Order: sequence, then C-alpha cells, then structure tokens
Amino acid sequence: MAHFVGLDVSVQETSVCVVDDVGKVLCERKVRTEPEDIAVLLTSIGGDYVRIGIEAGPLSQWLVSGLTEADLPVVCVETRHMKALLKAQQVNKSDRNDARGIAQMMRVGLFKPVHVKTLVSQEQRMLLTSRKLVQRKLMDIECDMRGTLRNFGLKVGVVSSIGYEARIRNLVEGFPRLAAIMEPLLTVRRVMREQLATLHKLLLNAVRVDPVCRRFMTVPGVGPIVALTYRASVDQPHRFIHSRAVGAHVGLTPKRHQSGEIDYDGGVSKCGDSMLRAMALRSRAVDAHPQQEVVMAEGLGHAGCSAARDAPCHRGSRQAPRGDPAPHVDRRH
Repeated sequence: MAHFVGLDVSVQETSVCVVDDVGKVLCERKVRTEPEDIAVLLTSIGGDYVRIGIEAGPLSQWLVSGLTEADLPVVCVETRHMKALLKAQQVNKSDRNDARGIAQMMRVGLFKPVHVKTLVSQEQRMLLTSRKLVQRKLMDIECDMRGTLRNFGLKVGVVSSIGYEARIRNLVEGFPRLAAIMEPLLTVRRVMREQLATLHKLLLNAVRVDPVCRRFMTVPGVGPIVALTYRASVDQPHRFIHSRAVGAHVGLTPKRHQSGEIDYDGGVSKCGDSMLRAMALRSRAVDAHPQQEVVMAEGLGHAGCSAARDAPCHRGSRQAPRGDPAPHVDRRH
C-alpha cells in the first residue's frame, strides 16, 4: 500500500503523520529531530513510501540528507507555498495539524519542491556569510566609536583603516575616562580585523582551487567574492533548463500583474537569493565606455547587460594573458 508522510520539524521534536493513498491517517507520533529516529519510526511502520514531505527551514538540509541516505523519498517543499496551503485547509494551528496537512499535500501532489544544496555549496555559503558578518560588525564598531566621540566634540574625520586606531588614541589622549572606554573597543576591532583577514584568505584559497570560479573571474568586474557567491547559489547548473532561468531564480526579472483588461509589468521581483542579487548588481565592468556599467553575469539578466570578455583596459594597464583565466587569485596577501 502506498504511504505518504508529513514531517513538521521543530528544534527538539518532529511531528510525523502517515496517510495512505485515500487519505486515511495511519500513524501520528512525535519523535526526536534526528534523521535516525525518523527513519526508524518509518521503517517500523512499513509500507511503500511514495513521498515524505518536509518544509524548507534551517534543519531541512540536514534532515533531507540523512533521510536520503536511508533510501527514503523525501521532498523539501517551498515555505510560502506550504504556508498558504496549510492556512487554507485548517482552522487551528498545531504541530499535529501541520504534519497532517503536509501528508495530505504529498498525497495529492499539490506542492512545490525546492532544491536542497549540496554539502560543498553549504560550506561555501557559510564562508561567505561568516565573512560578511564579521565585516559588518567591524564597520558597526568603527561607526559607533565615531558617533560616540562626536558627542564630546572629537571628530575622527577621514582616516585609513591602518591609521584608525592611532587617530582614536590621539583624540582621547586628554580624556582618561574616554580612553579607558575606547581601549576595549579598539582591542575588539583589532581582533576582528585579524579574523576578517583569516576568513578572506580562506575565501581566496577556495576560489584558487575551483576552476569554475576562475572561469567566472574572466568576466570583467567579477572578483573572488562574486564568483564564489554565484557558484554557491547556483550549486548544480543542470537544474535550470536554460541560463535565462537563473535571472528569475534570484529575482532579477520583472513581476507581472494581469487581471481582465489590466496588464502591466512591475519592478524586479526580488525573490530568491538576496546575496547573489546584491553581488550581481554591485559588480562593475571596466570597458571602453567612460561610465562603468553594472555587470550581469551570463544568465542573470538581459543579454544587452552582459559584459564583453575582451574589454580593452584603461589608463595603460596591462591586460592579463589569455592562458591564465584569473592570475590575480594566486597573489599572496
């Protein structure tokens, strides 16, 4: 008999609901949120499992990988689509009702599956987000020190990153209490700069050994961060029918509203990966045109926005040889 399963996942426990092909509930139980415990429960019930549904979330990638290794047909469902369906078919929200609703969605096939990224892609993504986190907190500390000292008439002004600490110490030299407050902040800033450099070196090392990232960096305006972001976000290119679909996947295509005689295109949808969208819009091309234009990697936008591969260099700068697609990655920092 065909069985369909719904999993409503929380941090500690997971609600499991098993239904047959006519929608009859066969089992409802809670187990620990561990792939092994879920697999043991489903194996003890028996039956031919057709689909096991789980909502996309922080633990979904780990659970999907574990259940897939146990030869269970698990499907990860898009969050907003599942929320709309569960809200339409139930009055009282509970873990038990959510698991039952997910099981019924698997039975009727009314769901939208999402791609679960590979372990390598997840590690690359974590490296990018960790580096961005440290960089953002470092900027917050520097801006906070600037704003705090301004209340006492001490203006930091324009200063380089290397001379920032000496500038702060010079300003608070005649204020012993302010100097005592600034000292821990300067220590934290110094440590964060060191760790940011460590994370950035890890990022460069990852790009240096990845041939796909090195090929991306042949596009003018695409550096290591943009290349690795694109690599981690796309993950497996074969899941896209054509390259133009990547633009819609990251929210760089216009929205459309059509109802009766009303039909118009709006702004870009801004759905999908916000990090890749930001990196694509911030990358700049150096070409013959005096104004630098935004570079859209192939498949991220209109064909007219794609950068030319053989763009001439400005100000007498030497062009990189064709033999090495990304020579600047091998520079030692």
